[in-house]
Amino acid sequence: MASRGIRMTHPFLTLDRASLSLPDGRILFSDLDLHLDGRPTGLVGRNGVGKSVLARLLAGEIAPSSGKRSASGCVHYLPQQVHVPPGATVASLAGVDAWLDALARIEAGSTDVRDFEALGDRWDIRQRLALALDAQGLPDLPPGRRADTLSGGEAMRVALAGAFLSEADVLILDEPSNHLDAHQRQRLHAQLAQWPNGLLVISHDRRLLDTVVRIEELSPRGLRTYGGNYRFYADSKTDERQQTQRELAQAKAAVQRQARALHEQRERQQRRQARGNRDARDANLPPILLGLRKSRSEESAGRFAVRQQAAREQLALQLREAAHKQETAVELAMFTPPAAAQDRVVVRMERAVLPFVPATVGGMDLIVTGRQRIGVTGPNGSGKSTLLRAMAGHVLPLAGSVTTHVPVAWLDQRLAGLDPDTSVLAQLREANPGEVESALRTRLALLGLDARLIEDPSGRLSGGERLKAALACVLYAEQPAGLLLLDEPGNHLDLDGLEALERMLRQYRGALVIVSHDEALLERLDLTHRLALSREGARLSPC
Repeated sequence: MASRGIRMTHPFLTLDRASLSLPDGRILFSDLDLHLDGRPTGLVGRNGVGKSVLARLLAGEIAPSSGKRSASGCVHYLPQQVHVPPGATVASLAGVDAWLDALARIEAGSTDVRDFEALGDRWDIRQRLALALDAQGLPDLPPGRRADTLSGGEAMRVALAGAFLSEADVLILDEPSNHLDAHQRQRLHAQLAQWPNGLLVISHDRRLLDTVVRIEELSPRGLRTYGGNYRFYADSKTDERQQTQRELAQAKAAVQRQARALHEQRERQQRRQARGNRDARDANLPPILLGLRKSRSEESAGRFAVRQQAAREQLALQLREAAHKQETAVELAMFTPPAAAQDRVVVRMERAVLPFVPATVGGMDLIVTGRQRIGVTGPNGSGKSTLLRAMAGHVLPLAGSVTTHVPVAWLDQRLAGLDPDTSVLAQLREANPGEVESALRTRLALLGLDARLIEDPSGRLSGGERLKAALACVLYAEQPAGLLLLDEPGNHLDLDGLEALERMLRQYRGALVIVSHDEALLERLDLTHRLALSREGARLSPC
């Protein structure tokens, strides 16, 4: 929520060596330094690293365990999940109810100075709220409407309208494009580009991150600043990975060279020692002198061993440092099922009328063949998810027919087909009982799911891990899918997860129909066609 106060000419929001410990004693992050000013900034990082917690700390909702948070001006924080309290209205969800109430009392004759102080110069707050809601695609939405009658996407857009009305000096938005369709996302990007004050956006929306001028990356090693937008950040990360790979290769080569050198030194030392012992025996020296010479030889060998051990430890340290810089990016691979022939029909819709799909009111004809890859787009409420459910056989047409000719795999937004209480390995074994377990483990490992993860209940996995597990269970089944239907698979994935998903789907050789509002994702999937749904109808066009 907004923390309102006197507006500052040069607002700032800083962390000075801030650390935060979890209730169980684990340290989430430590010694973070950050300075936010008027420049729009994006915050990125892998899921689970603590981005949302960091946002709450910056917003002043929680205090650091050590270090300091400093802020000037007003800070408005919009969390990833919009909370709708009981009895909330559109006005209260937008955070303008106090202003509207004060205005109403003044118009009714109130002379209470507190009403005038609360309203300030916001005499046009009704008009401003109406304009803000209209800008979010919610025209004519009454301020007094109950907020619990709104959909999740509508509630988010009302909260966004309130954020832009907040007059905040610093705006903190956590995944604001979630639940927004492509047109709404474009509108959000344009609004944020015009936001005049400080802005921090936590997002995996690559188009949105391209509108900022600075990226802060949060990792277990802390915060790192990149002075550019997402494209600059992605290029920088590629350069860093290549550099760390070179450093690791050089460190490994140095270890091998030094190991050979140490081995040769040890052999020379042993030869010198053996020669010295022979010379001593041949010289018929008294036993006391032989013992003295042997003692000196052993001391010299001991010092040599200590030096060699120190050299090996130094090389091991260099190798660990080079390996530590190397980020864990697993190259994913798929055992792809045999693809259908290019011209084989995998699904046919004939004059199909689907419930809640305006584009099919007059009947829809569609043929999907063997290796077509179709991206389905359209505004929220246009029936994209229902279309996939009909192709999967979970929704029957009101008229006409929908016929599939190959095994179909359908993954909805919640991955409902994945049992959260059962391990991934057990579910894959059930889907493919004829395959040996070692082969199933290998296939899961190639998807980046290690032995520990696949034996845990799938409900404990991250969003990206659960998506990989769900894909494995349908693609590696005894009868693998020849048609893959995906409904917003990129939701709640971090940037690494999105790149992994793109690599996996590019390797799939069957027919693919995917619903997504993420244009960056769709552009990377080698689509053959786009299917645009709207109230005016459905339009299939080649890419």
